Amino acid sequence: MVKIFCVNTQTSAMFPEGTTLMDMLPAFEFEKPYPILCAKVNNVSQGLKYRAFNSRQVEFLDYTSYLGRSVYCNSLCFLLCKAARDVFPDCRVILRRPISKGYFCSIDKGDGTEMTADDLARIKERMTALVEADVPFRRHEVLLEEAIDIFRKLGYDDKVKLLETSGDVYVNYYTLEDTPDYYYEALLPGTAPLKVWSLEMYRGGMLLRVPNRHNPEELAPFVEQPKTFDVFAENLKWNRIMGLENVGDVNLACQRGEASDLIKIAEALQEKKIVQIAEEIERRVNDPENPVRLVLITGPSSSGKSTFCKRLSIQLKACGIRPISFSTDDYFVNRLDTPRLPNGEFDFDNFETVDHRYLQSDVLKLLAGETVDVPEYNFVTGLREFNGKKLKLEPGSILIIEGIHALNPRLTDQVDDACKYRIFINTITSISLDNHNCIPTSDNRLLRRIVRDFNKGAFTARESIMHWPNVRRSEVQWIYPYQENADVLFNSAYLVEFAVVRAHAEKILMTVPKNCPEYSEVHRLKKFLSYFTPVSDKEVPSTSLLRSFIGGSSL
Repeated sequence: MVKIFCVNTQTSAMFPEGTTLMDMLPAFEFEKPYPILCAKVNNVSQGLKYRAFNSRQVEFLDYTSYLGRSVYCNSLCFLLCKAARDVFPDCRVILRRPISKGYFCSIDKGDGTEMTADDLARIKERMTALVEADVPFRRHEVLLEEAIDIFRKLGYDDKVKLLETSGDVYVNYYTLEDTPDYYYEALLPGTAPLKVWSLEMYRGGMLLRVPNRHNPEELAPFVEQPKTFDVFAENLKWNRIMGLENVGDVNLACQRGEASDLIKIAEALQEKKIVQIAEEIERRVNDPENPVRLVLITGPSSSGKSTFCKRLSIQLKACGIRPISFSTDDYFVNRLDTPRLPNGEFDFDNFETVDHRYLQSDVLKLLAGETVDVPEYNFVTGLREFNGKKLKLEPGSILIIEGIHALNPRLTDQVDDACKYRIFINTITSISLDNHNCIPTSDNRLLRRIVRDFNKGAFTARESIMHWPNVRRSEVQWIYPYQENADVLFNSAYLVEFAVVRAHAEKILMTVPKNCPEYSEVHRLKKFLSYFTPVSDKEVPSTSLLRSFIGGSSL
C-alpha cells in the first residue's frame, strides 16, 4: 500500500501500489467546478494515468490552472492532427503559434489543393466523433532510436530532427487509435473532456480556439490581432528563408558551427527594424502638418523596453534628432500609497501605481518648452526623489516615455494624438519545437526575468516564478489591451535565445527546492530548455537586447 497526501483536501488515504491518479480521485472529496485534467505529483506535472508505486503528495488540477490548460490544449492539438490525418491521409498539419486566444495553424492536404469550408467541416466532424467515442490517449516509452524510426517512416522530419538533437536515451510518444505523435508534456486519459473548442478559417490558415481560462465551459473570447499577426508572419518569412522552421533546424545549424552567424543575423534583423522605426519617427517629426513630438514605448515585463529605448535613441541621434527620455517608473507613487492586491501585497503593475496626473502635467510643460524637474524613484526606500535631473525640449528634440503604462490613453489624454508615436515591444516566438508543439508565448520573458532578477539580486528564481501569475494577470489587464493601438510593433524575440539562455537559466533553476509549489514550473522549464543545443553567449554583442537579461550590457 502507498500513502497519498492530497493537497486539495489536506488529507491522506491509502491505495494499492500502482493505483492511477484517475482511480484515486473519487476517494478525495473537494469542490470540483470543472473536470480534473491532471495533477502535480511531488510538485511535478503528471497525467491522470500516472501510477503511484510509492507514497506521494498529489494536487489535482483543472483547466483554470496553467498545467491543466497545457494538458487540455496539447490533447486538443493531437485531436486536430489525428482528425486531419484521418480525413486527408497525406496531410501536413502545422501548429504555428498561440494568437487571438487560440492556435493559428495550417493544413497542407497533400494533394495540391487549397483547404475549403467543406474540408474544414469534415475535419471538425471527425474531431467531434473522436470526442464522443472517448478514444484513449496511450503513452509509450521506447528507446530514442525506435521513436525516431516511427516518425521518420511517417515523414515527420521536424520530430526526427528534434529527437535526434535531444540527447535522450528513452522518450515517450503517444497514440490516438493507430496515429502516433510526440508531445513533451502529458496528455489527457482520453478525448471525452475535449468538449469546448472551435476550428475556423483565419488569415490564410485556421484558428483552433480553446476554452476561456476563467470559465472553461465556454470559448475564450476571440481577439483580433492583425498587427501581432503581421509581425509573426514577417519573422516566419525570415525563418523560412534561412531554413529554420523549428528547434531541430536551429539545433542542427548550431551543431554545424553556425551559431555565430545566427546570432549576427538575429542582431542585424533587430537593428534593421530599429533603424526603420527611427527613420519613420524622423519622417513624422518633420511632418509640417502634424509633427510628432512624443514617442511612447511600452511592452510587458522583460520584453526589453529599456534597452530598446536606448538603442532607438542612438538611431534617432543618427537621424539628427536629439531624444530626451524618462521612465514612467520614476513617477511611481510612494510605496505606502501603492495599490494592493486582494492578498494584501503591493500591486506594482496597477495603473494607479503611477502618479499619472503629475506625469502628464510635466509632459505638457515639456511640450510647451518649459524646464521640468524630473523625479527619480528610489526602489530601496520606496520614495520619489528629486536629484537635480532637469529636462527641456529644445528645437530638434523629441520626448520619449518608456514604461508598462506608456500606451494607456489615460496617461497622456490631454496630449493631441497626432503628435504621438506609439511603440509596443513584445516577444513573439516564431519557431516551434516541432510542427505540433508550439512554444508558450511567455516562456521567453519568464526565463529572461528569472535570470535577470537572480543575477541582480532582486529576487530568487522561486520568487520570480511565484510572482509570475500576478505579473501575467496585470499584463492582460493593463498592457495588452493597447497592443494593437501602437503605430508599430517591435519583436524582441531572439532566434537562438533559448539556446543562449539555457546555460544561464539551468543553474539558477537548480536553486529552487523540490518541496515547494514553484518546482512544477522549474521542472517544466528545465525539460523545455533541454531540447535546445546550448550556445555560448560570447558572440552576443554588448548592445544586444539579450544582454540586459544575461548580463554584460554596455547600454
